[in-house]
Amino acid sequence: MKPRQSLQSLRQRVVMPRLHRPDWWLLLATATLAGLGVVMVFNASYFFAQYRYEDPLLFFRKHVMALIWGTVALVGVSRVRLQWFERLALPFAAGVAVALVLTLIPGLGVVRGGARRWLALGPLGFQPSELAKIAVVLFLARTLSMRRESLQGLVAGLLPPLLSVGACVLLIVAQPDFGTAAIIIMVLGLMLFGAGARATHLVGLVLLAVPPVIYAVVYAPYRLRRVLAFLDPWKYSQDIAFQLVQSLIAFGSGGLTGVGLGESQQKMFFLPEAHTDFIFALVGEELGVLGAIGVLGLFALLGVRGFRIALRHPDPFGSLLAFGLTLVILLEAIVNVGVVVGLLPTKGLALPFLSYGGTALVCTMIEIGILTALSRMTG
Repeated sequence: MKPRQSLQSLRQRVVMPRLHRPDWWLLLATATLAGLGVVMVFNASYFFAQYRYEDPLLFFRKHVMALIWGTVALVGVSRVRLQWFERLALPFAAGVAVALVLTLIPGLGVVRGGARRWLALGPLGFQPSELAKIAVVLFLARTLSMRRESLQGLVAGLLPPLLSVGACVLLIVAQPDFGTAAIIIMVLGLMLFGAGARATHLVGLVLLAVPPVIYAVVYAPYRLRRVLAFLDPWKYSQDIAFQLVQSLIAFGSGGLTGVGLGESQQKMFFLPEAHTDFIFALVGEELGVLGAIGVLGLFALLGVRGFRIALRHPDPFGSLLAFGLTLVILLEAIVNVGVVVGLLPTKGLALPFLSYGGTALVCTMIEIGILTALSRMTG
């Protein structure tokens, strides 16, 4: 076979034939959020980058580059056949598990901010825990779609996916990255429920997990202080709750319509690193309550379209895959917003599309790419 014929044959096996149009509402919500993210990252990081690195466009350039790579990945993934997602689920999960282990090895894993979450590949670095979200959803979608009849049983049905995903969660906790671990645990529970597991079994497992969680909070002083700061942030306003208090001040300053794009005062070193986890506070200050509601509305639209794809997909694997990926994006957004407005204890989770990020942004765009591919199969 000639090389050109071989490449054409491979493309026919991997790339889906022309089916339905992609879900344009999903892509519109994604494009709007990503575009707003570019504006807000530039807006939030300009002064900080100038002060810390003497390069005001440092974070902006990196964010735009990540968005370009993410867009390329989205377009490529959106053309892949469903069968290939299913075939690659286990090898991809195994590769991510190896990367998580390598992250914990001194000399290979890169420590930033007291956490060992990055792997360095020459001048580039990435977070395996971000890839783990996609890997876990692919693994669960494949496993649960093949074991639907046995999910009613606790040992035969629930134990295998619980042990597999639990091992991944432990590796992420060891970094430590409790925010990502919490997202994966929530996705695990909801995907098990969506696949047909008994609610009584899941509730029982949650109750069994409560004592270890309480012990983990009490045992680590910094976690206990975070909980105390969450319960009474103003008492710790100059200490561990400083960022939360400044976030609440930002929302209070914004009012209904905001102080105007680019006019934030909190980004002037009052709100530490506003371009990352607390960028939603900047949205509230500059665009007001109406702007914040608009952002939440875009996430709601994204969620509705994602769940629609899950409900309409004819294949059990594809349906669970769309359900899980939509959950990942929505849960990250819900947790981030909950932290920023003081409804949840502080956790280090980015707001999808809007927060500055490299691996996180690229992975979120890949998730949208997979959802787009699945939408082309549903019409």
